[in-house]
Amino acid sequence: MTDELPPLPWERARRRPGPARIPLTRERIVDAAYTVLDREGYDRLSMRQVAAELGVAVSALYAHVSGKDELLELMYARLFAGWSPPEPDPERWREQIMEYARAGRARLQRHRDMARLALGEIPFTPELLPHLDRLLGLFHAAGLPDHLVGTAGDLLSTFIEGFALEESIWNSRHPKEGEPSWQEMRESLRTYFRGLPPEEFPSLVALGDSMLDHTNDERFDLGVEIIIRGLASFAEEAARQKETTRQDTTREGTTREDDVRQDSARRDSAREDAARETKAPPAAEIG
Repeated sequence: MTDELPPLPWERARRRPGPARIPLTRERIVDAAYTVLDREGYDRLSMRQVAAELGVAVSALYAHVSGKDELLELMYARLFAGWSPPEPDPERWREQIMEYARAGRARLQRHRDMARLALGEIPFTPELLPHLDRLLGLFHAAGLPDHLVGTAGDLLSTFIEGFALEESIWNSRHPKEGEPSWQEMRESLRTYFRGLPPEEFPSLVALGDSMLDHTNDERFDLGVEIIIRGLASFAEEAARQKETTRQDTTREGTTREDDVRQDSARRDSAREDAARETKAPPAAEIG
């Protein structure tokens, strides 16, 4: 009965408390930025869009990030959260680089346009320096000359990000629904290449089938393997040069030791000759 009574007059004017606001943090801002990125894409990612996703004024974001550039840096750093390259092992450096490359591609595939974002960032922030140091350690463990280690790391990262960017662009331009599958397109291209005039396009006619024979995973692994084999050739050359230098140094050391022994022997022989001459009697006394 009492539940049906209207509220007291002074209770009507009281404002009912709204839901408690969740404090704004960098983590929440980055979470919202990823939501916007996945939904809208890189070109439409903005501070205003992120603020709208959080239900706050744009000005509220600037208490935590200085602007879009810093937000992109934080998103890039989040990409490596909870993961680190393996401890360098000279016996497994080839496998470790392949594993690193596969893991990097997988991370970039988790979010729309992430590869495009990554290509514009550099891993020199305090959070990412340990990752960079460990990556360079993999190449150093492989025996690469010091002046090539940095270039090798840059080359591998560029390949991973470029490959993932190609996949991202392809997926955005060719949605799965209503579009022919890659297998269908591959067969169409093979048929097209076979029909080309062989006198004008001898390579395409001869290689058309084998060029399109790999899945994306196989293409990626093959590209990384080509990089690894190229780096291995530099490492082997450096090892040969090091061994040649060691042998030359050893020979030089042996030659110097031989020269010292020969000089010592000549001095000893000269002293013995001088001693014999001193002890020998004059020729007149002998007669």
